[in-house]
Amino acid sequence: MTPSRIRATLAWPVAGLLLTTGWLAGCGDRTATGDSPSARRPAPHAGHPAADGPRLQDPPELVSRDGVLKATVVVERRKVRVGDRRLYATVYNGAFMPPTLRVRPGDRIDLTLTNRIADDTNVHTHGLHVSPRSPSDDVFVAIKYNQSYHYSYRLPFNHPTGTFWYHSHADMTSAPQVAGGESGVIVVEGLRQHLPPALRGITEHTIALKDFQVAGDAVRTHPLSIGAPTNRTVNGQQNPVIGIRPGETQLWRLANIGANIYYKLHLPGSRFRVIAQDGIPVRTAYDQDSLVIAAGARFDVLVQGGRPGTAALETLAYDTGPAGNKFPRTDLATVVTGGTPVRRAALPTGIAPHEDLSHATITAHKTVVFTENKAGTEFYINGRKYDPHRVDFTGTLDTVDEWTVRNDTDESHSFHIHTNGFQLMSVDGRSQDPAHAWYDTIDVPVRGKAVIRIRYSDFTGRTVLHCHILNHEDMGMMAVLDLVAPGEDPSGK
Repeated sequence: MTPSRIRATLAWPVAGLLLTTGWLAGCGDRTATGDSPSARRPAPHAGHPAADGPRLQDPPELVSRDGVLKATVVVERRKVRVGDRRLYATVYNGAFMPPTLRVRPGDRIDLTLTNRIADDTNVHTHGLHVSPRSPSDDVFVAIKYNQSYHYSYRLPFNHPTGTFWYHSHADMTSAPQVAGGESGVIVVEGLRQHLPPALRGITEHTIALKDFQVAGDAVRTHPLSIGAPTNRTVNGQQNPVIGIRPGETQLWRLANIGANIYYKLHLPGSRFRVIAQDGIPVRTAYDQDSLVIAAGARFDVLVQGGRPGTAALETLAYDTGPAGNKFPRTDLATVVTGGTPVRRAALPTGIAPHEDLSHATITAHKTVVFTENKAGTEFYINGRKYDPHRVDFTGTLDTVDEWTVRNDTDESHSFHIHTNGFQLMSVDGRSQDPAHAWYDTIDVPVRGKAVIRIRYSDFTGRTVLHCHILNHEDMGMMAVLDLVAPGEDPSGK
């Protein structure tokens, strides 16, 4: 079974009501069941507690209809609401937190992107298992000012179900464009079908983590210092209120969709039951008191309300190493537990079967070495800076390679590879539990080493791998991976 087949085939429910926003076009309504947006929203009189402060606003959603999601996206610079302020930002259709794109396995996404900013731009569907060739997830596309590009992505019918995201992947300018606001969430429906029937209708929240720095009346995009003071938001809001009843179970989609920084999420008095990582359902769910979410990473978790009271959803202090950054503890949201108690549900342990590459036949071994200069202004993979015209690695369809990702620097790096997810085998020699070891983005610790295994499935074409700290990517820490069919003459190594 290939990485694109890590979940069992499901009988899909009829999906839910489309939230009409005028942001995208070509979508219609559905009956509200299963994973639908309306099924996930608490009813107006559900008994959630009242609290001071703004309520968490989940992003509006655009939902596919009859197997197709048609979207029109305009990249523009304008003054928008960012946290508690109005600032100039570089955004999708006039919103710092644009709508979530909600699709199902087997769907097609037709997306037209129009560029109204001076710099070249494009869009990458982070984590989706789709073709890297045009007009799909081709990150080598450069859309000029006042030009449009028509993307078309076809998801396999066995695509993993969970949380993904979309963002600019423009060469050398990904960091300022994402920091400026060019990022949003994608949900591939079906995750809750792995839950017990009593939990399939639970309230769901998107917890999209974006931060912004300020320069005058604008979101700072250049120069962009990772360690500078920043404002952290949830769905573009600063310290919103999340209501939950005592005993209630909610599904939270935690997604780090900013440019550079790390989060270490903690909710005092609660534990996160992880049911998916990077959009990939785990075989066995597990509990975490805190979750380190590297740049670009996502976790889908179950959270249960405890005793009535108030707690801060916080990011704990986190240090990425002597050459890295010390991120301070910060409150992200206020969680208020109150209202009518509900009976606490038993949380699931088994979630979804997936492939284990522990005993796979390895076709080739590859090594990625992260290095940087002393000033922290140039970053390298295997001693070379990114060149889009050079192929650095080749992978052959339907084979399994083992990669060693070595960090020879004094700061953490967030490793991401496009098109195919991978199984994390070990970190610094410590074996990882195969029951929850599939990712598309991992943290590689200071002077550390991660070993992964990857099966190249379904798609050929040129794509990339890189550090997902986008400042590092833009300054050279990216390489080209050419996916080829068996028998093709490899052009890389």
